[in-house]
Amino acid sequence: MPKVMIVYASLTGNTEECAEILEAAFQELGAEVEVVESVFADPEDFTSADIVIVGTYTYGTDADLPDEIVDFYEELEEVDLTGKIFGSFGSGDTFYDKYCKSVDDFDEQFAKTGAVKGAENVKVNLNPEEDDEQNLKAFAEHLIKAYTNQ
Repeated sequence: MPKVMIVYASLTGNTEECAEILEAAFQELGAEVEVVESVFADPEDFTSADIVIVGTYTYGTDADLPDEIVDFYEELEEVDLTGKIFGSFGSGDTFYDKYCKSVDDFDEQFAKTGAVKGAENVKVNLNPEEDDEQNLKAFAEHLIKAYTNQ
């Protein structure tokens, strides 16, 4: 049974809702899941998990990382996650040119840790709708499959 750790930042509750959907999806797949808000997480915590995931929203017109996850982002680069499977997800607003850019930022940061990308990023416009729930469930399935096949 793989151990999954999801760290997220959420301002409006949209990304938190996505994290809860993922938590349920992983539990249905038989995984042990821990979900932690970014302000209470340390990138070193990922070393005790098999599948590591970050969910975040993107802030403002400049597509910045949210303040509450910047330290986590910067420290993540220093952690050796070789052999771990990673994934990134988040919410945003298609009104902005750089839609969900912070999700892609974390994808790039994870690549520096030696972890292996297990699924394509999931980007949710505002709050998760039924299509998004299906995409998040498929995301969980792909991550589990990547873990199983390594």
